[in-house]
Amino acid sequence: MTATLELTRRLIARPSITPDDQGCQNVLGERLQALDFKVEHHRFNNVDNLWARRGSNQPLFVFAGHTDVVPPGPLDQWQCDPFTPTIIDNTLYGRGAADMKSSIAAMICACEHFVDEYPQHHGSIGFLITSDEEGPATDGTVKVVELLKQRDETIDWCLVGEPSSTNSVGDIVKNGRRGSLSGNLKIIGTQGHIAYPHLADNPIHRFAPALRDLVNEQWDQGNDFFPPTSFQISNINAGTGANNVIPASVEVLFNLRFSTAITQEEIRQRIEHILDAHNLDYKLVWVLSGNPFLTPDGRLIDATQAAIKKVRQFDTELSTSGGTSDGRFIAPTGAQVVELGPVNASIHKINENIDVNELEQLTKIYHEILVQLLTGQT
Repeated sequence: MTATLELTRRLIARPSITPDDQGCQNVLGERLQALDFKVEHHRFNNVDNLWARRGSNQPLFVFAGHTDVVPPGPLDQWQCDPFTPTIIDNTLYGRGAADMKSSIAAMICACEHFVDEYPQHHGSIGFLITSDEEGPATDGTVKVVELLKQRDETIDWCLVGEPSSTNSVGDIVKNGRRGSLSGNLKIIGTQGHIAYPHLADNPIHRFAPALRDLVNEQWDQGNDFFPPTSFQISNINAGTGANNVIPASVEVLFNLRFSTAITQEEIRQRIEHILDAHNLDYKLVWVLSGNPFLTPDGRLIDATQAAIKKVRQFDTELSTSGGTSDGRFIAPTGAQVVELGPVNASIHKINENIDVNELEQLTKIYHEILVQLLTGQT
């Protein structure tokens, strides 16, 4: 059993359903302390966070990730217990196998190998690990980043271990993400008997023309790095449950995944303008999960592409597709950010898994990125 596989199994065996870390970060902290990292544990509300740093000089390269996992779902549908890591036909099964305890194990083991080879490496290495990525993400990475800012600790390069790959480890690297803006909209009408519509005001009927305009709106054309902004309704709820009552209100949940071609302020103004144009009586609460970010060509991109080429013998593809990640909290500090991790086909699913061979490939890629950035070697 390789070191990465052993550590991955050890982490999977801890049922760290968000935000309960279940001691995973203590395991990581012990490994990092043995490498002369200064390890700090920060707990905000019920969220555990780990910040560890080896060295005090710039540049600072940081591995970022999360120990929390989503709930396993129906246990009887798993072919093994989700928190009993099991290998079947060279595939490791367990919750967190791909998202992302395998990445964290590969980061630790790659770092152990690197420090053993280059104990006097350039710059510094950091680890930023949270148990609040799969949850609200309000007491995790964002809080640690605020703490680092207060201490004038600046991250130059950050690798987030999210499962970015599609078919094979390293085939896709995320060098940015779209922004995510949600709206909780309530259209207010007047409840009444359905046989006397003139005595009521149906909010569903009133909202329908505005919905048409929102769906048909062209928010932007995207750009070379991002597709056009997308508006999607996720939920509409109204009524009392009876078929003879006009409802008093309709509640609508929507989300926009937006590019760098538009700002969240512009989106808000345009949506409110459409609603106002239809003379709607409404209440609207906005929730910004994160602004879009993009890491252009530079040292981190170059090192990542070179490492993948050396280990996997193919050229990687840069992408900004997918949902949000904790990179959205780190990029605004000025850091270059990439996401590189396992194949994402099974994440959040029953029987989440990873090919055992991918663990070693990922470890070697992470190690090579450290070599590229912190030794001056290529």
